[in-house]
Amino acid sequence: MSIVKVQDVTHYYGDKLVIKNINFSLLNQERVGLVGTNGSGKSTLLKILNGSILPDQGSIEWLPNVKVGYLEQQIDLREGISVRNYLRSAFEHLYDAEVEMLEISNLMGDCTGEELERLLKRFSSLQQQLDHGNFYLIDPKIEEIAAGLGIHVYGMDTDVSLLSGGQRTKLLLAKLLLEEPEVLLLDEPTNYLDFEHIEWLREYLKFYPHSFILISHDTAFMNEIVNIIYHLEHKQLTRYLGNYNKFIETYEFRKQQIFLAYGRQQAEIKKLETYINKNKVRASTSKQAKAREKKLMKMDRIETPNPPPKPKFAFNVCERPTSLIAELNQLEVGYEQALLPPLSFTLKRGEKVAIIGHNGIGKSTTLKTIMGELKPLNGKVSFGQNVKPSYFAQEWATSSGETPLEYIWSLHETMTQKEVRQALARAGLKTDHIFQPLHSLSGGEQTRVRLCQLMLEKSNWLILDEPTNHLDIQSKEILAKALAEYEGTVVVVSHEPEFYEDWVTDIWNLEKFRA
Repeated sequence: MSIVKVQDVTHYYGDKLVIKNINFSLLNQERVGLVGTNGSGKSTLLKILNGSILPDQGSIEWLPNVKVGYLEQQIDLREGISVRNYLRSAFEHLYDAEVEMLEISNLMGDCTGEELERLLKRFSSLQQQLDHGNFYLIDPKIEEIAAGLGIHVYGMDTDVSLLSGGQRTKLLLAKLLLEEPEVLLLDEPTNYLDFEHIEWLREYLKFYPHSFILISHDTAFMNEIVNIIYHLEHKQLTRYLGNYNKFIETYEFRKQQIFLAYGRQQAEIKKLETYINKNKVRASTSKQAKAREKKLMKMDRIETPNPPPKPKFAFNVCERPTSLIAELNQLEVGYEQALLPPLSFTLKRGEKVAIIGHNGIGKSTTLKTIMGELKPLNGKVSFGQNVKPSYFAQEWATSSGETPLEYIWSLHETMTQKEVRQALARAGLKTDHIFQPLHSLSGGEQTRVRLCQLMLEKSNWLILDEPTNHLDIQSKEILAKALAEYEGTVVVVSHEPEFYEDWVTDIWNLEKFRA
């Protein structure tokens, strides 16, 4: 029996068609990988399933009482809740049952007869609920998942409002895993995870007892845990049986079939149009011409599976700086307390450095301190002459109504509209993307806008904090090639060794400085 049945779902953003006539049924224990290029509508589809977006047409029918858990990319958490208590809220119904049991226990001392019998039955029912929910093993389970995802390093008594966006996403993921909903909707769950935590999540999801739909650009991760692929292309969804590798094989064969069908249909269209143009004005043949015209109008046109536009990332050095780019002298980074021992590094012109370490260790905080966004707790940062940095921050939660065209143009007013559009096209953005509000774009599309801005800035030092989080595989490879060819200096924070290991000249592992 289907857990959810999706029928003829169509959705527009403004006048832009995002998905069209999507149909599928999700069965129990199906593990689905939802794939497609940046901006194809993957996150929109999950939000429609979650109910946070209503489709313009079609229906979504869930089985009664099915619990759905949704991992979104950005969340807000209110101040005053500790990490531990936030995770415990996954079992709020069990804690409520415990409170009621204590209240009943106090009441039973003053009751007799039927009232006492009623209270005893309710007490027994609540006890069974706690036993069934493994209530007395909640804290060990919380500790296990917090350790598996690396949350314990933040401190279980830390206020959730002090966590970064990536740390909050991990916290929400942990809570969802503790709740064990019948359907998990996971949007890029590995974005903020270190390698060992990705490995832990992979093993956990392999044995997850229910269904999930997963969006991930980490195909190695996806390949081991999914048994169905949903492919979003040309606003429509196609279902493939098997893992990601099997999908690639089948999809290549299907593309060839589509190209053949497209060619046959185009030949038929041309034949019909030629007949109509020749015969619609003749009285003797106008009837046949009109019949062919109706046939042409009703024809379901085949769209060719053309590849999305490839970005052409390229970064130029505006002027040659001195040999010294930056020097960190006993630099202490953090907020109220230092996250790391004092750091002392020298960065030379042309060096390309990856900063690594587990989440929460202080990688982003170090970059923000170097860039002057945070004051150091101690020590200082010195820069060489003519050093011009450009900074790509990890988080860019924009609610701006500006379009990419307006945003880039406002930063580069001397450019013509044509030049701005060409720059956005080089970043891999299509025409319909550049006229959409920034907040409505996917994570991958927003990243391309920001990389477009970096390409236009006059700089000789790129500082990049997790630039690949929302990029598809092809875009990651092109960005890595562009950074390898860049003649300036690069400092990058990344949790993907396959992205940086072929072109960096050095690796700063912050965990070694904590040891």
